Amino acid sequence: MKTNVKQVSDFVTHEGSPAKRINPEQELRRSVMACMLWEDSFYEDGVSIASRITDLIAKVNPEVCSQIAIEAREKMKLRHVPLLICNVMAGLPTHKKYLSETLSRVIQRVDEIAEFLSIYWLSGKKPISAQIKKGLASAFLKFNEYNFAKYNHDGAIKLRDVMFLVHPKPANKEQEELFKKIASNTLETPDTWEVALSTGKDKKETWERLIGEEKLGGLAILRNLRNMQEVGLSNEHINKAITSIKTDRILPFRFIAASRYAPKFEPLLEGKMVSSIGETKLPGKTVLLVDVSCSMDGSLSSKSDMSRIDAACGLAILLREVCESVDIYSFSMKLMQIPARRGFALRDSIMTSQEHSGTPLGLAVKSIYAPISFEEKTSSFGWQGNAAVGYKGQALEPDRLIVITDEQSADTVENPKTGKGYMINVSTEKHGIGYGAWTHLDGFSESIVDYIIENEKIDN
Repeated sequence: MKTNVKQVSDFVTHEGSPAKRINPEQELRRSVMACMLWEDSFYEDGVSIASRITDLIAKVNPEVCSQIAIEAREKMKLRHVPLLICNVMAGLPTHKKYLSETLSRVIQRVDEIAEFLSIYWLSGKKPISAQIKKGLASAFLKFNEYNFAKYNHDGAIKLRDVMFLVHPKPANKEQEELFKKIASNTLETPDTWEVALSTGKDKKETWERLIGEEKLGGLAILRNLRNMQEVGLSNEHINKAITSIKTDRILPFRFIAASRYAPKFEPLLEGKMVSSIGETKLPGKTVLLVDVSCSMDGSLSSKSDMSRIDAACGLAILLREVCESVDIYSFSMKLMQIPARRGFALRDSIMTSQEHSGTPLGLAVKSIYAPISFEEKTSSFGWQGNAAVGYKGQALEPDRLIVITDEQSADTVENPKTGKGYMINVSTEKHGIGYGAWTHLDGFSESIVDYIIENEKIDN
């Protein structure tokens, strides 16, 4: 067999650019931090992504795996992928000792107790280890009767069944009585919006009561704004509901989704969205470069009408607020400057700035720094963009360039020429380009903004 043949590397992005070689920890982070578990991305199917995560966990320090699972839940606000990480850790002797604490930490809703076991038994029932029992038992101690009753669903795995398996030890008499209620199926019916609306009572009066008694969670409010309007709920009540939202567990793009169904409440929704960030400003000149290529139109999940570009716009809106001075550009087959708008108007400007097509990210980055006239163009890759320029036709020399993308470039991406460079990956694709001289970040929660601010405090 002939062996002296040219080898074609498969270490490229899906669009063909040479990808950066990174270590297993970096690979795990880019696969996890924007992952809706078992949901397809634009280029990869969800099963393959989950399989890659599973393989990588064995290659990464167990303590680091624990930290990544906790960060994914607490900072990136992802529910299912942290449970998958715990599931894989349970099968690795090197990782087991970190499992109980990690599992207890990432379970933040009652239904995640049974959800973990559902993932653990996905390929068939098997014994539950002592570390799993310890972690689940600890999780039981975190919730009250309302929490348990709200999620005491009649699923394949029931709460009482899990309780009998892990034997949580009540911390006090009240908790002892609560566990007896779980065992006997005598939990009080919770006063949730789902229960209240299913009783047949007047929907308008029900929403008014629940809002007045502050019994609605933030996501419930955002997801039901259209329903509230349809039943004739007053603007005063809806304003009160939105104002009451706590943003600590809500991803920025959720507010964008809500505004599509309740555009008249956009100003209030915008205000709540940006309230998740502080007042610290990034000094100097910032350039935001937002990927609007067709792959960014990929849906976040099969049941969602939200896309990766929605997630990117959510971050752009927040970053716009913390930058002292900012120029914003979109790129696909053009480099288009975006009007310096705020909130959802900025989202609209980014989305409609140009046709969503190819991904010459390298040319886009080069054009931010290129010392060429505004009229000069290049025909590479069919690129129709211009160099980004400041006043008097001078090329931009930002203190920082922040790129929001899925990193699936069609061409080689150079290092930032001036200041700092941040590459924010909002997808889960296997290979990327934003490493080395770039500060690489994965995810789409407001924690990305917090990280950039804190990182620059340290550097200064």
